[in-house]
Amino acid sequence: MAQITLVQAVQQLQAGQVIAYPTEAVYGLGCDPFNQTAMQTLLHVKQRPLEKGVILIAASIEQILPLVKLQGEPWQAAVERTWPGPVTWVLPVQKILPIWITGGRDTVAVRVTAHQDVQQLCSAFGGPLISTSANLTGSEPARSCQEVAAIFAEQLDCLQGELGQLSQPTQIFDASSGRQLR
Repeated sequence: MAQITLVQAVQQLQAGQVIAYPTEAVYGLGCDPFNQTAMQTLLHVKQRPLEKGVILIAASIEQILPLVKLQGEPWQAAVERTWPGPVTWVLPVQKILPIWITGGRDTVAVRVTAHQDVQQLCSAFGGPLISTSANLTGSEPARSCQEVAAIFAEQLDCLQGELGQLSQPTQIFDASSGRQLR
């Protein structure tokens, strides 16, 4: 495992690789959400079942608008009040998304982050990324590149950065019901 720069992280994402990067509370694993091979690698490395689905993280609302139903929906104002910020929303999909993103549902979990490193990463990449905690399923997530290296050995590289201010992973809400899921 190597610590990489923003430019190197984007190059790896574009090449279909999985990287680790800092988020609001823990390090996350990310890849191009539309690259099936990259997603298979991520799920294998994390030992995560396909059916769970994953979170998409974006630098701006504009990056996720083509993917989800938001504009003109009754929940639009509630969602937009929390973005950019550390709140994840489960929204209905605008178009069919791959099963490895949704877990087979007609919804997807998305977050427009205020974390500067992640905003820069998504902006430089040109779109949303997968964001799932950097851990083996069921284990504690990594909070540093050193912990990422201890968990995943040489399987992926890590973008060094500061974690956000949260002590726990972001809250998740269902937009259509307003119910808190996590």
